[in-house]
Amino acid sequence: MRILVVEDEAKVAEDIARALSSSGYVPEISDEGEDAWFRGETEDYSAVILDLGLPKLDGISILKRWRSAGVATPVLILTARGSWSERVEGIDAGADDYLSKPFQIEELLARLRAVLRRTAGHAASVIEVREVLFDSRKMQISVNGAPIALSPLEYRAVAYLIHHRGRVVPQHELAEHIYGGDCDRDNNTLEVLIGRLRKKIGVSLIETRRGYGYLVSDEGGNEAPSA
Repeated sequence: MRILVVEDEAKVAEDIARALSSSGYVPEISDEGEDAWFRGETEDYSAVILDLGLPKLDGISILKRWRSAGVATPVLILTARGSWSERVEGIDAGADDYLSKPFQIEELLARLRAVLRRTAGHAASVIEVREVLFDSRKMQISVNGAPIALSPLEYRAVAYLIHHRGRVVPQHELAEHIYGGDCDRDNNTLEVLIGRLRKKIGVSLIETRRGYGYLVSDEGGNEAPSA
């Protein structure tokens, strides 16, 4: 999942990005307001971690512009401002959650997972799809109770598809969220990755909809387990 980190303090941004990468996300950093506003409005992100105190354009103004333009990407606000009125202003502007600085990175990751779950319509950190259990907190996939060893790339792919179960995910969208926005992988590379996932998981979890993309649903498909 692509996460936009909007933070002008380089060390804070780098620490967040490092933690996100270690947790199976694809982070991208923006360090000023106008760039963040443009990227958030024109590119596809699973979530945004947004600092309020930014150069050129503050976080609240960015958030209001996004919501006015119909951008529904979930936003987790970070700020050194601690007053209740500023927290209310952020929530009213369209934020999905709020975390004050200084913070523990574990809490940031937990809040991000919760925001992503709520956005996808999931209440718990463990999602069950037929024989498959996906645990976002432990970063683990298991089939019939047996954990499956996945590479970071394989984990990102199956995590994104499970979070968006019931919807056909186009190939270009999946590629952006597992490789990053500047990826130039062709469809064959992605199909090889999906083929490896099917062999490891051992069930027909991921369906291919030819010409459209990939689908994970609560009901199994009829196609053969190949990419």
